Amino acid sequence: MDAEFLSDGTVWLSPPAVSDIDGITALCQEPSIGAWTTMPVPYHRADAEKFIYDIVGPGWAGRSPTWAVRRADNGPVVGMIGMSPLYPRRDDDTAEIGFWLSAAARGRGLITRAALLVSAAGLDSTVFGFQRLEWRAFVGNHPSAAVARRAGYHYEGLIRGGGVQRGIRRDIWVAGRLRADPAIPSPNWPAGV
Repeated sequence: MDAEFLSDGTVWLSPPAVSDIDGITALCQEPSIGAWTTMPVPYHRADAEKFIYDIVGPGWAGRSPTWAVRRADNGPVVGMIGMSPLYPRRDDDTAEIGFWLSAAARGRGLITRAALLVSAAGLDSTVFGFQRLEWRAFVGNHPSAAVARRAGYHYEGLIRGGGVQRGIRRDIWVAGRLRADPAIPSPNWPAGV
């Protein structure tokens, strides 16, 4: 498996590049993206440059890959998905998956497909070799929860004050997927999540 380039024929994932900076900047103007992420608001071109140069490159050098979500091979960016070790000093075998998708690309199952591809690579012992992946989202992010459930993540609970967004501590939902978990929608998510 070439982990840098993943596709199922409907969605294409590749490392975001310098040529994507303007596209990323434009997409990150959408209020719905800033509302559920920790990215800067307002989002400027300098933020996209910092993301490409300071996060994407070094992340691929470690075990913290980021992919641009595209609707065609070499198509424009419509979203982002990545993994990062959650407890690098205590548990090298757990990573957090995170993603966002532009409003114009939603409703087609693209980010669920991307989450399935990234989860498979993340949990594959010959690729990234994580034994556990975690999904976390601020309470109320129902679309993200739906993606996690469809990608086989099991709801594990609420962490009070478990995340910080632009200086404000917020409650988060958490779900996990183990290497042995099937890549099918997870049952038993509580109503309202």
